[in-house]
Amino acid sequence: MKFLLRAQSSRQQLPLVFFPTRWVGLCLLCLSLLSACAASSAKTKRSADRMQQAVPVTIVTVGQKAIPVQLQAIGNVQAYYTVTVRPQVTGTITGVYFRQGQDVKKGQLLYTIDDRPLRASLQQTIATLAKDQAQVQQAIANQLRDQAQLRYAETEARSYSALGNQGAISKVQAEQYVTNAQAARATVVADKAAVQNAQAAVNADRAAVQNAQVQLSYTKIYSPIDGRAGTSIVDQGNLVQANNTAPLVTIGQVRPIQAVFSVPERELPDIKKYSATSQLPLQAVIPNSNQPPVPGNLLAVNNVVDNTTGTIQLLGNFANSEEHLWPGQYVNIVMTLTTEPNAVVVPSQAVQAGQNGNYVFVVQPNLTVESRTVTVSRTVNGQSVIAQGLQPGEKVVTDGQSNLVPGAKIQVKTALQPGETAS
Repeated sequence: MKFLLRAQSSRQQLPLVFFPTRWVGLCLLCLSLLSACAASSAKTKRSADRMQQAVPVTIVTVGQKAIPVQLQAIGNVQAYYTVTVRPQVTGTITGVYFRQGQDVKKGQLLYTIDDRPLRASLQQTIATLAKDQAQVQQAIANQLRDQAQLRYAETEARSYSALGNQGAISKVQAEQYVTNAQAARATVVADKAAVQNAQAAVNADRAAVQNAQVQLSYTKIYSPIDGRAGTSIVDQGNLVQANNTAPLVTIGQVRPIQAVFSVPERELPDIKKYSATSQLPLQAVIPNSNQPPVPGNLLAVNNVVDNTTGTIQLLGNFANSEEHLWPGQYVNIVMTLTTEPNAVVVPSQAVQAGQNGNYVFVVQPNLTVESRTVTVSRTVNGQSVIAQGLQPGEKVVTDGQSNLVPGAKIQVKTALQPGETAS
């Protein structure tokens, strides 16, 4: 009996283990299906409610206007000219006549160097020149004296040669006078050489004087260009060496100023095409600044494409009259190639990004909206240029798109004019 009771007891426990678990799983599955159906129904109901309710939106009329075709790049500003000022003579700095960071003019005195040794050297060369000039005069006087003696000796030689031929004097005496004339002639030739040597010495002295004057002029250092002075590495009293590798100061011209920037090489044909007929205007925009763009123009295109980056380097020139641009500064460069007339434009906020590309909500005559795919060629100053998908005169939504679905009704709260943007 005990055995039977245990068997019956074990059989009775089986339903308690398996049957409730199976029913719980089925119940959970049913509840999940019911929840999904309820959520789908609620979503469908919300979409239907959204389509029935008028959504307040801002719209704008698609317009046409002339839009510039532009390229944008990051540029690095550099001085138009940069000059490093170095001493050309050795000496002690006796004066500094500018402030660091000051604008200097071409020819403005910057430094003076102790000129006493060079001034003494100049006086010595001048004295040597005077002495050699006196020697030239003495050599000329000697030449004149010897030329007179030569004339007298030649006269005697002719006279006594005639007497010798007549037998009035001996041939020995006659030949002696001829020899005297030849000696006098040789002396005159030597005098001419002495004069030339003395004159050469004078010319060398004059060159030495000029060199000493030049060296003396180097004791005053002037600015070679108009520009902005940098940091001076010496003060009054410092000893400087001639042609030292370290410059005393660097001067950079900032009015005008230049900027170097690069664009992809695929833009080179258009740049060459449009720059052949006119100067291409540039604008330098200073990042994170309220300063207005600085106008300029394209100055040069490099003669080689950088194969490592696939870009071409360009050089822009800017008047920089207000000195908003500074050497070493990074700026955003906008280069205008040409202007596209009658471009179809909408405010950029009207264009939405979707899985299938860009789209806009187009307002229908019955105040519903249609989702339409568009092709944006470029964006300029908050305006998107539409290459395909819109026609001038159509109306698109610029604000409130997050509450719209295709076919939804709208209520126009603001209508912007073509080219305006919603604030």
